[in-house]
Formats: sequence, structure tokens, C-alpha cells
Amino acid sequence: MRGWDARSDVLFSYVNCEERVPKDHPLRVILRIVDAALAALSPRFEGLYAKFGRPSIPPERLLRALLLQAFYSVRSERQLIEQLEYNLLFRWFVGLSLDDEIWDVTVFTKNRERLIEGDIATQFMAAVLDQEAVKALLSDDHFSVDGTLIEAWASMKSFRPKDGSGEPPAPGRNGERNFRGEKPSNRTHASTTDPDARLYRKGPGQPAKLAYLGHVLMENRHALVVDTRLSLATGTAEREAALEMVADRPGNHRITLAADKAYDVAEFVADLREFNVTPHVAQNTTNRRSAIDGRTTRHPGYAVSGRMRKRIEEVFGWSRAAAGFRKTHHRGLARVGWMFTLTATAYNLVRLGKLVGAVA
Repeated sequence: MRGWDARSDVLFSYVNCEERVPKDHPLRVILRIVDAALAALSPRFEGLYAKFGRPSIPPERLLRALLLQAFYSVRSERQLIEQLEYNLLFRWFVGLSLDDEIWDVTVFTKNRERLIEGDIATQFMAAVLDQEAVKALLSDDHFSVDGTLIEAWASMKSFRPKDGSGEPPAPGRNGERNFRGEKPSNRTHASTTDPDARLYRKGPGQPAKLAYLGHVLMENRHALVVDTRLSLATGTAEREAALEMVADRPGNHRITLAADKAYDVAEFVADLREFNVTPHVAQNTTNRRSAIDGRTTRHPGYAVSGRMRKRIEEVFGWSRAAAGFRKTHHRGLARVGWMFTLTATAYNLVRLGKLVGAVA
């Protein structure tokens, strides 16, 4: 018998979001890990808010919404709020019922700023990694490190002389600017819209861009990110950040650290050995002698570390795909660093969803 296309706007609904999400959906495992981490952060949230006044957006819901933005590459917070209006999966993950009113996007943005000021992204990553089911997956002995260029959300037209000289842009929203005769450098110029951004060239033949440098420390057992840094774009920032992350690792036992050819510098290798770290750095024999010799390359673990270095590119792929995510977080070292850490945490959660789900 044919069914009839009759619209029926019922007054009441007895089906909740929980029943609409499949029992084997990958977000279910991720949500359990996220909720455990957020429960551990509850005392920290208490310290960020006043004891009286108008209630804010619950920080737990705000963080879950931002994770969805990273998971599904939602390009702006305005589109994220729009998705929450009608997407049942998004509502379920955030913790909203079908009847809950969705927040205004400007209120959402203002509440997110409080989490940035409290450095919640770093603590959230630590809370995820501190769970017993996750700690069992982490390696304490073998790590990899790498850095990536994160393009700043600032136009080259904003890169102007610090002394106020130079030809101003033409009138209009995006007026033309003539760079002829100028020799811009970080010593004499700065961006008027993002002063923390630095002009940086990733390699020979590559264009110079206003950028930051993101750094990741990954354990080699299951390729989970255990630390992140964001720094100004300088020629030594990658090695300096690597030493900082190694120094912050708990314990004083010997570990190995894999890195690419950019880290094959005698001073850096010597510093690692002082930190009780075996440098599994790829040898760079182009026009110079490598600081890595047969004492390291003769061991089988050196080759294994070389293969693990490539896994970090997955994290950098996430950070590059989050360009719109970065735009919603405006500019500045603190904000872009917060985004970078939260994106790395989202990557970890996707990895853990597969690993913990397979164990369960």
C-alpha cells in the first residue's frame, strides 16, 4: 500500500538525540574520553568564572562544540552555530537536547576567549593523556619531534615599516600597495594587524610568508601527541622548542628522539646528549658533515625512529586543514597557539577513538 506524503507537525516528541545516534558511532568512544577529561578540569573551570552573575555557556559544552569544529572542518564559528541548530549528532555530542536554544555566535566567541586566557587547551590535552586507558598506550622511551609553518591570518599589505614610513595602501577595503623599492625584514617591519607574526621562508625557493612555527612532540608507540608549542618564526625555533619539550618530559631516564635533517646540528645534538637523550636525527650530509655518527646509526631502533617521523605529518595535515578554524580564533601568538594545541588534541581523540574502541 502506498504511503501518503502528509505533513504532520506534532506537538510533542518522545525521541531524544541519544536514540538517533548509532550505537557503534565512533564519536561515542571519543565522547567518553572527552567527558572524563572535562570532569577532571571542573575545578579549573571554577576558578575562571565568578561566583555570581549571569550564567555563561557551560565551558564543557563550549569545548565539545570546538572539537566538532576541528573534527568536521567547519570553517567558521558562525557555521558551527548554524549546524547546532539542526544537526542532531552535533547536539548530542555537545550535550544539548532538541528543545535547547542555541547560543548567539558573538556570545559563543566571547565565552571562548575566557578559555584562551585560562590556557585550557594545554590542560585539556594533559587531562586526556592522563587517563588510565590512555596512559597504557603511551611510550615513555621513544619520541619524535618536528615543526611546521603555520601561516598567520594577516595580509602582506599589513607588513609595514615600524617607523611609520612607506607608502600607505590605496583607499578601499582591500586597497593595492606598492612594495617596489622596499626591503622588508623582521628587524625593520611588522604587521599592523598581527604584530606577533614574522616573515619567514620555509626553505630555498619558497615564498616568504607572515607565519608562526608549530612544534609537536609525539610518542612512537601509537603516534599520539604528548606536547605542543607555538613560537615566533625564527631559524632556530624548531631546535629550541624541541629542547624545551624534552626538558619538560617527566623522569630522567634515557629516551630516544627522532627528528628530520633540519635538526642535524652539532650544538643541538650535544644538548640532547646532556639531557640524557639519544638523538635519532636523520643525517644531513649535504655540503657538511653530519653530527650523527655510527654510534647511533648502527642500532636497529634508529631505522624504526626514521619511519615514525612521518606520522607527525598527519598532525600537521590537521593544522593546515584548520585554516578556517584559525581564522575564527583571530590573531596573536596566544590565540593561534591555543588553536594549534586544541587541533592536536582533536587528532589525539580521533586516534584514541580507534585504539580504545578496538580494545573495548
